[in-house]
Amino acid sequence: MNTIRTAMLLAAMTALFMGVGFLIGGSGGMMIALLVAAGTNLFSYWNADKMVLSMNRAVEVDEKNAPEYYAIVQALAKQAGLPMPKTYLIDNPQPNAFATGRNPQNAAVAASTGLLQRLTHEEVAAVMAHELAHVQHRDTLTMTIVATFAGAISMLGNFAFFLGGNRDNNPFGFVGVLAAMIVAPFAAMIVQMAVSRTREYEADRRGAEICGHPLWLASALDKIARGAERIPNPDAERNPAMAHLFIINPLHGERMDSLFSTHPSTDNRIAALQAMARQMGDGAPRTAQRQAPTPPQMDEPQAAGPWGKPAEPEQPAEPASPKSNPWGRNPTGPKGRWS
Repeated sequence: MNTIRTAMLLAAMTALFMGVGFLIGGSGGMMIALLVAAGTNLFSYWNADKMVLSMNRAVEVDEKNAPEYYAIVQALAKQAGLPMPKTYLIDNPQPNAFATGRNPQNAAVAASTGLLQRLTHEEVAAVMAHELAHVQHRDTLTMTIVATFAGAISMLGNFAFFLGGNRDNNPFGFVGVLAAMIVAPFAAMIVQMAVSRTREYEADRRGAEICGHPLWLASALDKIARGAERIPNPDAERNPAMAHLFIINPLHGERMDSLFSTHPSTDNRIAALQAMARQMGDGAPRTAQRQAPTPPQMDEPQAAGPWGKPAEPEQPAEPASPKSNPWGRNPTGPKGRWS
């Protein structure tokens, strides 16, 4: 069913792309847009995940340079019955995360350093379970392709603005160019946002099942939403077509639960998770809680990562010590969080 929905979405986005081409350059512009759309489809399927990760300057990590974060993803992937995805970190103070990839065998999950710094161990586990739910539902391919198409259609609108289209073949004249500049990108935005919203509730539900505790995710969503309001995400602001990929909208000013928001209202999502927690009751399984790495006691000194192992007694400085994380900064603070 998901494959059918993806195919229908691709057809709709291709038709929209061709419509923009027709508004700009008539029948010739439509044929060029069809060729560009076919190329975009192929590129999106094989490379859109790499492009999204690159645009967010994500760095791949493993059990050596991000042991606790990697262990959380590994345990949750096992709990969900998924292959271990590639794991990335984004050097960004805004707490957020997203998943990408064309299928579970080629998936990747990415979390910001702000997410690891500001959320508890359990909340991070819930967030990554949400992202793995997107992988399991094969939402990542659809959402990544939509982001690529939305960006491409916006590019066509810019093309119409600067070059004015092919007026000889354009039956709509200036009106067609104006529509390409404004209406078509707006239509692409609506498709993008509507697709994202319908999938977030289901990913919340499945993510809560994977981690075993809906209230973990409810608490995480509240913290991420408040953090996103205060802390800008420059990479996302430069590439707003990617906003729907994140667990919480990384852009400022979108909080309405309407068609014009990339995500459902955070309050509505939290209410749904609280209702799910009441249905599960105290006897709900806690398998993921048992499998996920257990955070150390708060009064223990910490080392690498947000929930690192107890630090060894201080030793004299040694030359050529290995880097503690992908950006070469040593962890600081009582919980070993990256500076």
